[in-house]
Amino acid sequence: MAEFNWNDLRAFLAVARTGRLSAAAGRLEADHTTVGRRIAALEAELGARLFDRTPGGHVLTPHGERLMPMAETMESLAIRAAGELGEADQALTGVVRIGAPEGFGSHVIAPLMATLADRHPELEIQLVAMPGLVNLTKREADIAVTLSAPREGRLVSRRLTDYRLSLYAAAAYLNARPPIAGRADMRDHRFIGYIDDLLYAPELDYMDAPDVEVTVRLQSSNLIAQLEACKAGAGLCVLPDFIAASEPGLIRVLPEAVRLDRSLWLVTHADLRRLARIRAVTSLIIDAVRGDRKRFVGT
Repeated sequence: MAEFNWNDLRAFLAVARTGRLSAAAGRLEADHTTVGRRIAALEAELGARLFDRTPGGHVLTPHGERLMPMAETMESLAIRAAGELGEADQALTGVVRIGAPEGFGSHVIAPLMATLADRHPELEIQLVAMPGLVNLTKREADIAVTLSAPREGRLVSRRLTDYRLSLYAAAAYLNARPPIAGRADMRDHRFIGYIDDLLYAPELDYMDAPDVEVTVRLQSSNLIAQLEACKAGAGLCVLPDFIAASEPGLIRVLPEAVRLDRSLWLVTHADLRRLARIRAVTSLIIDAVRGDRKRFVGT
């Protein structure tokens, strides 16, 4: 009967989720040779090859696929034990990784990191603020802020806040272009927006305006890049009010005629939500957003 070494199973899960020894080593705070030895030891113990080594990385074999849900169950039990027993009388320590869209991550969560560091100096906070989605099921983050509620996986979500987006432009751009008195005038202007085939969420498709044909001449997959291009006078851009309204060089265009409403969701894995460090970080995010509600939804 095989005797599982939990550290070997942790290495297996990390490699299965990242596909590479080096990436798994980073997650485990180990070197890649140690991770490789643990995978080899687990395969020897089980008498089965768990990964195919390919030029593109480590790919699960059928045996690895069968082991994956069992290893995740053991991981869930270990996390639950740590949450219910291990942290009860301890200071908040450990790593908390937060995944968020680049705009919210940079303009809302990043400023909170100082407060987190002061309140919980033993915590290590990692912020992944970038275009795209982090996968909590694969443990790419402990907490995620998303544009929609997840529909699958052992995830727990709550609506963090609604927020509004408006059309913005720099004064220099507006002064050099034909005036915009109504929606129809937008067709004569240059727009900044997302690259269609790189949209990672349908909520980011802002150019669906059937009564007005607009042309997006300048495109970026990154919201911060769009913001900077707009500030530089490159064109009109749909931006979240909680970011753009604080930029003194930007003017809201057609505020009554162009407005979009979206939502942000706070998501954690079901196995992690009771951990003290996760509760502390999520509570701070919730309090900060709700305490500044006008910033997100206006009056």
